Amino acid sequence: MSDLSEYVAYRKVKDAEFAERYDEGYQEFKIGVLLRQAREDAGLTQEEVARRLKTRKSAISRIENHAEDIRLSTLGKYAKAIGKKLQFTVG
Repeated sequence: MSDLSEYVAYRKVKDAEFAERYDEGYQEFKIGVLLRQAREDAGLTQEEVARRLKTRKSAISRIENHAEDIRLSTLGKYAKAIGKKLQFTVG
């Protein structure tokens, strides 16, 4: 286990607010990473996706890097623009 992993585990045990915020932040980060990976797997650049969505490259970057508070409709449009279908599960 890395020093960072040990520190995060320690802080989560000692600080419930840190644990909650860390987990929320990780989920938001993870969504952006998944979107970027799906775009790259489709062989598209941010600029190409932006063109398909009639927006700017900076908007696509914001979606991929700051996915907090992203609308489900925006996720659906993004998925369609990269030739994918949006699927999610609640568990």
